[in-house]
Amino acid sequence: MDTQPQKWQGAEVRVESRPSPPRPGVNEFLVIVTGKRGPVHDIMVSVRTDDQDQWIQAIQDGEVGVYRRAAKVALGTRSVLQVQIKHNGAEGVLRFPLNLSP
Repeated sequence: MDTQPQKWQGAEVRVESRPSPPRPGVNEFLVIVTGKRGPVHDIMVSVRTDDQDQWIQAIQDGEVGVYRRAAKVALGTRSVLQVQIKHNGAEGVLRFPLNLSP
């Protein structure tokens, strides 16, 4: 994509969208989490695009460190993908600004 990778507890977190770049409306997002030893698959990933939305758990794609979920995006408040990661009681939220296509 389209966004810079970020770090969470030593793991690299990347986001890709389908389509790329994302368009206003519903888009699919892939959250890709890679640690020092390869894909991270023992975490729970949830996404949302607005602070008022409930977190929606992403679906894990096997054990390859890829998590998928569709989310509605729009100009303004829905132009940042929020990614919540939980692992062994630890929790963090990363924010990925989206460059929407017109």
